[in-house]
Amino acid sequence: MVTVLARNWGLVALRGVVALAFGLLTIARPGITLAVLVILFGAYALIDGLFSVWAALANRRGEPHWVALLLAGLAGIAVGIVTFLMPGITALILLYFIAAWAIIRGAAEIAMAIQLRKVLTGEWLLALAGVVSVLFGAFLLMYPGPGALAVILWIGIWAAVLGVVVIALAFRLRQWNQAMSRST
Repeated sequence: MVTVLARNWGLVALRGVVALAFGLLTIARPGITLAVLVILFGAYALIDGLFSVWAALANRRGEPHWVALLLAGLAGIAVGIVTFLMPGITALILLYFIAAWAIIRGAAEIAMAIQLRKVLTGEWLLALAGVVSVLFGAFLLMYPGPGALAVILWIGIWAAVLGVVVIALAFRLRQWNQAMSRST
C-alpha cells in the first residue's frame, strides 16, 4: 500500500489541494446556492473517487492492501454520480450522502494507516484524515437539522482541514519515496 501511495504522492497532493480549494471556496461563499453546492460537491466526490480508484488499480500488483483505497474511491464515485443524477434532492438527503461517504472514506483511510504503520513513519497523518472524516460524518448524522448555512460551513471546514492533512501526507510520502529510490 505504501508504494502505491508513495509512487502517486503527486495525486495524493492533488487530492489535498482540491479538498482545500473546495473547503476554502465553501467557507468564503457560504451563501452559495444549494444547486451550486450540489454540483461542486458532486464534482469533488467524483474526481476524488476517480483518483483513488485509478491509484488502487494501477498499482495493485504486489500490494495486498489496495482494496481499502479502491473502496474509498468507489464510494466517492457513487456519491458523485448519484449527486449529478439527482440534482433536485433535498439538503437532508445530500447531507446523508455526504455523511455516509465521509464515514466510509474515513474508515478506509484508518485501515490504510494501520497497514502503513509497519513501513512508514508519519502514517498518523492518514489516520488523522480518516478520523476527521469519520467524526465529520458522525456529526452530520447526529445533527442534521442545524440549517443549510451551518452545514455548508461545516463541509467547508471539513474539506479544508482534510486538504491540509492530505497535502502533509503527500509530502511525507514523497520523502519516503525518495528515500526508497536512493536505497535501491
